[in-house]
Amino acid sequence: MARALQTFVLAREGILDPRFSSIEEYVGKNSQEYYDVLGEVGQGAWHPENNALPWIRFCLKAHYFQATTLVRRMKETSQLWGEIEAELEKRKLHKRMISALMDAATGRMVRNPVYRKDSSVSSQVAKRDLKCLVDEGLLIPKGERRGRVYVTSPFLEELWQRCRIGDREIYDPFEATTTRAPRDQLNLLEKS
Repeated sequence: MARALQTFVLAREGILDPRFSSIEEYVGKNSQEYYDVLGEVGQGAWHPENNALPWIRFCLKAHYFQATTLVRRMKETSQLWGEIEAELEKRKLHKRMISALMDAATGRMVRNPVYRKDSSVSSQVAKRDLKCLVDEGLLIPKGERRGRVYVTSPFLEELWQRCRIGDREIYDPFEATTTRAPRDQLNLLEKS
């Protein structure tokens, strides 16, 4: 109920995007901590006399971690977009190909029908574009005919790795032994 109320409060303030209003990703990666806090605060039943501070601290920490993670991902994706855009320009390839390359670089498989829809091109143009990206060494084809997919090339994979900020440890604002966030993490949040 507390998490539903928390989502309601955020929605009332106009924070509707589930990537910001939800802490599911954090809870999924920290499920033991989640259950420990629930056990400490609730003890398996309704106990309004118990201190709710550990639960509030957990939720605020989860939101902080989620926001920090999303800011990092947006910066990485923006950097990758710029790098791919520059590579397309350098090779004199059409900008519409960026969607296929972004998908492949970040680990998703590219399929002709999806590329065709994303790029608003005909089947023939999509086929030609994907073949061109294979010929340029930017995509690798897997499978045949209708089952064919395209995956990242070593070049794109290396490009994505250069753009990655990485999964640095995120400062815990409630950690008693920590007095302040590392400067690079504060910079990451301030520049977004």
